[in-house]
Amino acid sequence: MRKPGISADSHIVEPPNTYIDFIEPKFRDRAPTVVEGPGGGSIFNIPGLDDIIPLALLGAAGVPAEDLLKYRTATFDELPNAAWNPEFRAEVQDQDGVCAEIIYASIGMVMCSHKDYAYKEACMNAYNRWLEGFCAGAPDRLFGLAQTAVVSVDSAIEDFKRAKAMGMVGMMMPGRPQFEDYDHEDYNALWQCAVDLDLPVCFHILTSEDSGVKEVLQPKRGHPANGFMNIVRGVQDVLGVFLFGGVFEDNPKLKMVIAEADAGWIPHYAYRADHAIKRLGPAVGCKLTKMPSEYIMKNLSYTFQDDITAYRNLEVVDSGCLMWANDYPHTDASWPNSQKILDEQMAHLTEEQQNGCIHENVKKLFNLPVNV
Repeated sequence: MRKPGISADSHIVEPPNTYIDFIEPKFRDRAPTVVEGPGGGSIFNIPGLDDIIPLALLGAAGVPAEDLLKYRTATFDELPNAAWNPEFRAEVQDQDGVCAEIIYASIGMVMCSHKDYAYKEACMNAYNRWLEGFCAGAPDRLFGLAQTAVVSVDSAIEDFKRAKAMGMVGMMMPGRPQFEDYDHEDYNALWQCAVDLDLPVCFHILTSEDSGVKEVLQPKRGHPANGFMNIVRGVQDVLGVFLFGGVFEDNPKLKMVIAEADAGWIPHYAYRADHAIKRLGPAVGCKLTKMPSEYIMKNLSYTFQDDITAYRNLEVVDSGCLMWANDYPHTDASWPNSQKILDEQMAHLTEEQQNGCIHENVKKLFNLPVNV
């Protein structure tokens, strides 16, 4: 029998007090607050952002597709308690065969695109303080990822140190820092800090300003479904910055997570990356001493929930880079049907391979307790 799952990408829905109760006093008068949206449902009002996200849709795991529209006008009180209260979390985990979760933000994903970095930093610090209390409600089952605005290299290093002291197991990163880009040599100090503290850097979909929630809901071209298809491109862009910029070459022990972007694309991306270096590397300059495909499955891990293509390439499966997740309580979650989906999609894998994908890989990466 398979081991119970460790969801490598689960979420909370930030409750109304997340920011206003935990933010620095000088930002309190403009802290994000829950208000009634244009359609009547609860939304977070975030000064400087015009993204309108019905909060109830963030907690609609398991809701039939034909019933989702009514969730646009639902209030925060209509969300499942487990979406924000740790006292109710174990019950929903058990329903889905899950024994532990890595916790990502929800509204915090939108916050990653805020252009006021000082304000973004204050909001993320407030979220981290709230999340510390949430995870403390079930410390053997809930493992949090802090957020950092990456205002500067030095400030991000301090964020990593605080996150470690708070018991966080990794860092949820914005798609872009304030200055330069992540492949600039100045960031090597941050990556060394991440290695020293054993905190993987985690890039979730919808956390880059050019591939955020607004762009997904309102794609620049074509049918609305085209926005959904664009989701993975933003994190692939971040991956390319690290990969071809030599970040893993300079920091061979750095661990990165690409979250909720599926994983079936890994073999082709690795092939294409190798092809690019073989064909173009000498002409454009390349500091890599190995083929890109080696870093792609050594330094990176990928989370996904319902992706049958993720298990088709056994080289990828056996590399240890795959980390299953159920994405609770979001709309695209596999909860509460995860075990049935896993039975169908992993039937051709050995028990050892299945346990690696759903339990051991995430446990090893985030250095979770042995009793999980």
